[in-house]
Amino acid sequence: MAQTLLMPKATAIWLVDNTALSFDQIAQFCKLHPLEVKAIADGEAAQGIKGLDPISTGQLSRDEIARAEANPNHKLKLSEPKVRVPESKRRGPRYTPVSKRQDRPNAILWLVRNHPELKDAQISRLVGTTKSTIEQIRERTHWNSANLAPMDPVTLGLCSQIDLDMEVEKASKGRPLPTAAELGATLQSAQETERLTPSYEREEEEEIDADAVFRKLSSLRSAPKDEDEDDQY
Repeated sequence: MAQTLLMPKATAIWLVDNTALSFDQIAQFCKLHPLEVKAIADGEAAQGIKGLDPISTGQLSRDEIARAEANPNHKLKLSEPKVRVPESKRRGPRYTPVSKRQDRPNAILWLVRNHPELKDAQISRLVGTTKSTIEQIRERTHWNSANLAPMDPVTLGLCSQIDLDMEVEKASKGRPLPTAAELGATLQSAQETERLTPSYEREEEEEIDADAVFRKLSSLRSAPKDEDEDDQY
């Protein structure tokens, strides 16, 4: 892996303030334009940046700076790092042990049923299979479809729960929110509730029996007269 200078502009500020290097030498080492280095020296650029000592970070030696100061044509070179960081290997298809390959169709069926939002490429990354196999299981054309049973790939050891959650989260981004029908809501719509009549209004609209009302009034009026007649006797 090619070495790169840490914080080149901050390093250029330190070299301008603490060495007698030319602008061209500093520009070549920090991958900047000579006019930009001149602007730093004049205080016209990078005013809020604190200088970074490349010697303390192990990217430049004092001897290298001394040689460059003595020879204007000398180009500064980065010091060899004391610790080598191995290059990250390119991640390829997930390897599935031979003992667990027979469980992959069951895991694919589980993912297809429980996480339909997952794309074929995501399922392939999780369990290490091919898109054609996923398509066959989804369309029930797999040679062993009759004997397949959905099984959690995490339980089978084909992938980790973290990897599964990450893929599900990626697939869920940008999806529309579920509707009330999908959530199983049972609330009536506003149009239906607006047509409903309150119970007390329905009671007022019930037909009134006029004969019954008059009979009741007549009985109430006749009662006092009978009491007066009894008092006269």
